[in-house]
Amino acid sequence: MIHGKKVIVVMPAYNAEKTLEQTYAEIPRDIVDEVILTDDCSRDETVAKAKELGIKEVLVHPKNRGYGGNQKTCYDRALELGADIVIMLHPDYQYTPKLIEAMAYIIANGVYPVVFGSRILGKGARKGGMPLIKYVANRVLTLTQNILINQKLSEYHTGYRAFSAEVLRNVDYHKCSDDFILDNEMAAQIFWAGYEIGEVTCPTKYFDDASSINLRRSSIYGLGVLRVSIVYRLCKWHLAKSKLFPRKKK
Repeated sequence: MIHGKKVIVVMPAYNAEKTLEQTYAEIPRDIVDEVILTDDCSRDETVAKAKELGIKEVLVHPKNRGYGGNQKTCYDRALELGADIVIMLHPDYQYTPKLIEAMAYIIANGVYPVVFGSRILGKGARKGGMPLIKYVANRVLTLTQNILINQKLSEYHTGYRAFSAEVLRNVDYHKCSDDFILDNEMAAQIFWAGYEIGEVTCPTKYFDDASSINLRRSSIYGLGVLRVSIVYRLCKWHLAKSKLFPRKKK
């Protein structure tokens, strides 16, 4: 715990057998109370590896629900277990678990209710092997989103995120997609609800066993990002309605 607040790390997993042990070993157990792994019907031995490592909360989807659907299961279970702070860490070791303490303390101390680990702050992205085309796409999409949503994040596309339980309870993430676009939809929902998002610099690693999406899925994701941001702006101008961005009842 930190200041009496229960910290839970959630790991949405898919074919993470080769990298799970290294990721789990670096989780700071002196402040993390629980670790939850949700397996999205992996084709490898992720579940067996998780149990071998002693992870007590291992949830298994009988069929693949998608990256977003996997996150929803993680957050639901963390809230059921009484989490005050929930940190999503990918078990593919692309993001270092060594930032968990910094992200958790920012929330526990009431500085920000949400913290993203940003690969773009500093030079961590390219230094860690992020392909140039992905880096450029990230920068262009983030600039466009900041203009449309009226924010100043360095990136919206990181998978390393920490939330206060209050935010997860007040943002209806179940209305978000079960696919990769959930990350962007949740970020937009958080801003819509009036919360702020802090960022910490996060080095990243690109290697063979790290998860990635292909060009086709990346293109669909990019178009989805633009759609979310445009709908957000139209809703702000009262020119559209969306289940993601409900209006406050008068």
